[in-house]
Amino acid sequence: MAQRTGKAQSGKVPNTTKRLRLGLGIMLTLLLVVGGKLFMVQGLDVGGMAAAALDYRMRETSLPAERGSILDANGVVLANSLIRYNLVVDQVTNTKTEKFWRLVEGQDKLVEVSRDQGISELAAVLGIGADELRKAVTGESKYYIVAKDLKPDVEDRISRLQIPGIVTEGVSKRVYPNGSVAGGIIGFLQDGSTGQAGIEQTQDELLRGRDGKRLFEIGADGLRIPVGVDELTPPENGKDIRLTLNSDLQYFAQQAIQSQSDKQGAEWGVITVMDAKTGDIVAMADTNAPDPNDPGRVAAKDRGVRSVTAAYEPGSVQKMITAAALIEEGKSSPTDTFTLGPSYTVDGQTFTDSFAHGTEDRTLAGILGWSMNTGTVMAGQRLTKEQRYDWLKKFGIGEAPDIGLPAVAAGILTPADQWDGRQEYTVLFGQGVSQSTLQTVRAFQTIANNGVMLQPRLIDAYIPADGKAEKVPAQPSRQVVSNNTAQQVQDILESAVTEGQIKDAAIDGYRVGAKTGTSESPCDDGKSGFCGFTASIVGMAPMDDPRFIVEVVLQRPKGNIYGITQGPVFRSVMSQALRTYNIQPSTGEPARLPQFAK
Repeated sequence: MAQRTGKAQSGKVPNTTKRLRLGLGIMLTLLLVVGGKLFMVQGLDVGGMAAAALDYRMRETSLPAERGSILDANGVVLANSLIRYNLVVDQVTNTKTEKFWRLVEGQDKLVEVSRDQGISELAAVLGIGADELRKAVTGESKYYIVAKDLKPDVEDRISRLQIPGIVTEGVSKRVYPNGSVAGGIIGFLQDGSTGQAGIEQTQDELLRGRDGKRLFEIGADGLRIPVGVDELTPPENGKDIRLTLNSDLQYFAQQAIQSQSDKQGAEWGVITVMDAKTGDIVAMADTNAPDPNDPGRVAAKDRGVRSVTAAYEPGSVQKMITAAALIEEGKSSPTDTFTLGPSYTVDGQTFTDSFAHGTEDRTLAGILGWSMNTGTVMAGQRLTKEQRYDWLKKFGIGEAPDIGLPAVAAGILTPADQWDGRQEYTVLFGQGVSQSTLQTVRAFQTIANNGVMLQPRLIDAYIPADGKAEKVPAQPSRQVVSNNTAQQVQDILESAVTEGQIKDAAIDGYRVGAKTGTSESPCDDGKSGFCGFTASIVGMAPMDDPRFIVEVVLQRPKGNIYGITQGPVFRSVMSQALRTYNIQPSTGEPARLPQFAK
């Protein structure tokens, strides 16, 4: 025993103890390394692994914004959107799920739900049989549409069920309740989402709004985590747009121009109606107007708005500007007389009229009342070339009206120093210059509004979700001619109806002023020369205090040019406008300026 005790006290450590101590040291070192790494990952997250893991588990679904509506001046819906949803299932995820956990709404509590119970609840929401739904959600497809065109309230009830593998996808459905009424003005959508023409195109960003989204967290098994992240960013719906159009008058004008065009075999026709006091466009009708619900049914060339896109030689309606310039410059008065022969030659250029006549003494009023080119050139000589150009510019010729539509034509007004020997005279009666229907209407609005030009308006207001309309301010007006000059030109236009050759524009009970125009139409498709005529009439009423401007234009109507008249359709549309806005009949005596020298 003593011998064994002596050995134990010698201080030597057995090999077994050394191995234990070494193993313990290694274990402690490993624990420190693992603990440190765990601290770095979970405590400091230097590499952002936790955030990356969360991102990996997040799923996002889009909540489409509702596209704003397009309304007429009285709030009649011309275009609106319906938000609908498709019910989509991941059959693989849903099939392998026997039960899932659902967070009880309004409570921090989870309940266990069986797949069969979830399917039965979903079937009740959809209004179909549970067995039928079970077949639809069972299978091996990762993407299968179970139902389409679900309303928002149904989508909300489905989302609350929190069934694994079941999601809803929002879609926007654009609807045009009035079909082709103002179809070209409204435009349509490409692929159901992007504005392709008209107001839908130019106002696309405001109408579109901003989509929302729903973010939620899923587990490794692909199932939604009931107590995980669930964030909702609601969509911001687009603004409604209220136009200046009156949809009833628009419909009437479209029917009128379509009937007139069909009767005269024209290639196309337009009617524009403007409120002379505000510049508001209350109707702008085209033939073959597209139905935005199915725009492909008409040719691409018919899907625009020719009142603003088509520029053509206006013809004799331009004589109104010549008369206004002569009066404003003090070069003539409505009753000044001019001796006119069967033709008139100046600087080697000969001009004739559309009707045969001998030598006559005509007043300026009579020259316009009977649309005489000879007299217009003779009187217009009193203006220098620069004055002729300047007055066309002052009346907005060559200036494209911005009314919120695409492809607006500015027309062609060549500078005076580039006019040839004939053009310097033809511009006096609307040839050698081109312009849109709306430009002509704007010029006549200036005269109707006592010489003050208002810029045309088509968009009246933007209306956000709170319903408070944001009125679009009118563009600056400008005084083009004096009130006195405007009144004298009004008398000339009214006398063209009472005493001149435009008697078929007269309306019982109302005083009317008007001017007709006819010009040669250049051939299309690169052909040289002229192919037919452009026939028009533009006028105002009631002349006691002019309220509306109406212009009717037909492109290449068939038949004898001297037999083509737009007076009846002008009368019909102007009468309808006066009735629609309850304009009281005239009370004063109409102007009857002499057409011949006394």
